[in-house]
Amino acid sequence: MQQVNGRGPRRWLQQISELPRSGKRAIMVAADVVMIPLALYTAITLRLGTLNHHIAGMGWLYLGVLATSLPVFAKLGLYRAVIRYIGSRALVAVVAGATLSVTLLVLLNLTVTNRAVPTSALIIYWALALLYVGGSRFLVRLAFQSSNDGAERVAIYGAGEAGVRLSRGLMGGKEFKPVAFVDDHHALHGSVVNGIEVFSPSELPTLIRELEIKRILLAVPSETRRRRREILSHLVSLGVHVQTIPDLGDIAAGRARVDEIHEVDVSDLLGRDAVPPNAELFSACIKGKSVLVTGAGGSIGSELCRQIIELGPRRLLLLEMSEIALYNIERELRHTMSREGLNLEVVALLGNAHHKYRMREILQTYGVQTVYHAAAYKHMPIVEQNMIEGIHNNVYATWHAAEAALETHVETFVLVSTDKAVNPTNVMGATKRFAELVLQAIQLRGSKTRFCMVRFGNVLASSGSVVPLFHEQIRRGGPVTVTHPDVIRYFMTITEAAQLVIQAGSMAKGGDVFVLDMGKPVRIDDLARRMVNLMGLTVRDDKNSDGDIEIAYTGLRPAEKLFEELLIGKDVTGTEHPMIMRAVEHSLPWERVQTILDDLLVAMRKFDCRRARELLLHTIAEYQPSTGIEDLVWQQHSPASVTLAAVSDDHKVTELAPRRAAKNPSPPTASPVDQ
Repeated sequence: MQQVNGRGPRRWLQQISELPRSGKRAIMVAADVVMIPLALYTAITLRLGTLNHHIAGMGWLYLGVLATSLPVFAKLGLYRAVIRYIGSRALVAVVAGATLSVTLLVLLNLTVTNRAVPTSALIIYWALALLYVGGSRFLVRLAFQSSNDGAERVAIYGAGEAGVRLSRGLMGGKEFKPVAFVDDHHALHGSVVNGIEVFSPSELPTLIRELEIKRILLAVPSETRRRRREILSHLVSLGVHVQTIPDLGDIAAGRARVDEIHEVDVSDLLGRDAVPPNAELFSACIKGKSVLVTGAGGSIGSELCRQIIELGPRRLLLLEMSEIALYNIERELRHTMSREGLNLEVVALLGNAHHKYRMREILQTYGVQTVYHAAAYKHMPIVEQNMIEGIHNNVYATWHAAEAALETHVETFVLVSTDKAVNPTNVMGATKRFAELVLQAIQLRGSKTRFCMVRFGNVLASSGSVVPLFHEQIRRGGPVTVTHPDVIRYFMTITEAAQLVIQAGSMAKGGDVFVLDMGKPVRIDDLARRMVNLMGLTVRDDKNSDGDIEIAYTGLRPAEKLFEELLIGKDVTGTEHPMIMRAVEHSLPWERVQTILDDLLVAMRKFDCRRARELLLHTIAEYQPSTGIEDLVWQQHSPASVTLAAVSDDHKVTELAPRRAAKNPSPPTASPVDQ
């Protein structure tokens, strides 16, 4: 019988919650129509001891209290409020509504009824109205919350404003039920915030066990990345799913809500606190200028665009060969401009930077002063398997865009390069190094345009990054694929990388190679294990055969390194920015570069991958391919010709790419980087 009785109210609440908004609003109004006159009746009875016959004959007084109360409550939004999420703002509205209602009732009593109702009775009515209107709504909210026993029990780390707002958003919801706050501040321990007790982080293991907590929600958006990383290091071993709320900047800008829960940003695990941009460097090449970004729909290109529109350019041109990527970034930028009241011209252009005449027309028509060349093929295995296209897009697009910039008197041209251009073992790295040599040679040839390149490692959550791949594999139940247990990589957030690219361009003198400080390298195997643990799962391996997710080692991909480097040689100097270094590296004269470009174009037209690779080897002394030619079409057409491998054919490589001791000292012996 008790079970049936328990289910009855719960079923009613469920039925009410499924009503349309108009139905719920009608129920609230009907309840007030009954209870507000009852509150007035009770107040008069309490004051007079019995209902005076004179007042009893004035039924219109009860109609008057409804006429003064219901419109006020409606105007203040009490009938629009969602009861299960009602909070302190609604309480203020209740007090204001009841006070205004009583004030109108007092005026009615003084002018129409000639003080038939004692003023003290109306004061009692005010208190009863507050108790009823406010109390009834909070009781209903409590009923909804307590009826939701099936929700997952969670702890919120952070009892500040963000944590309180998150708890309000979750209370009464069907998914999560906050049962504890955890906070570092000792003064809050033992206190109750929004009806939830606050505990010390040291009590988390006990809380997880006793309160059956299945998830921890990180609500510390204002903390530094360093502090968030410390918190996550503590949480990673607790065996519960850890998630977080959006970054404070996204919340403040209206791009996200505080109750939008998502997986932990890997930048909190890997990234360091970013150095604030130098305002002078940040805007020098952008403010009031016409700026072009190639590859504007890509990971780095799109983030450059987001940063640029905030810096007050006169015009921003988006050049992108992917129609959908161009559409998405243009729509996003226009939404941002509308929201923030930004006034600039945004021009979305379909096209590829290797079309020299198209580039020249664009640059000349729009009077472009600064170019950020982010367009490139960057996915190493795909470029390895599509060699000719990789050379075409990474080398010739850079050359043609640079020549067009030179002809149209562009002031600054910034190439977004990569750490894989240093001592490359693959086609992608070799083509990016060749692109650097092209710009250096054009600068040496004589140019009023300042050409420079900015070299950095992997950016978190970019296209092709391991981070979204790992997330997807963990959600599918594994295995998580890691190429090698010892592979290490440098990582940087996209936002920080874009900010540093912009600032580096402002420091260019011409032909500069800028290298970004990437911090400490990260072991990919450790990253995978931490991501598994933060999702409340365990790694299945020899030590734990009952784990949830297996990590599978697939072996290094063709031409892949165990670790990446950022410098050729050791000649590097500092700059005005602590995170940006200027490398002094060898270059080639323009006459030689032009000859190689012409020969390479002939090889490409013939689809002669062997000759194309010979020319890359001849041009880039540091290029040491670790495999044969991997181009998929070449392998089908010329199966006998793919046996050329630098590692097994040293005499040919030496003949094609002799070391230049004076201008290009041998690269340092590779050694493991600090963990």
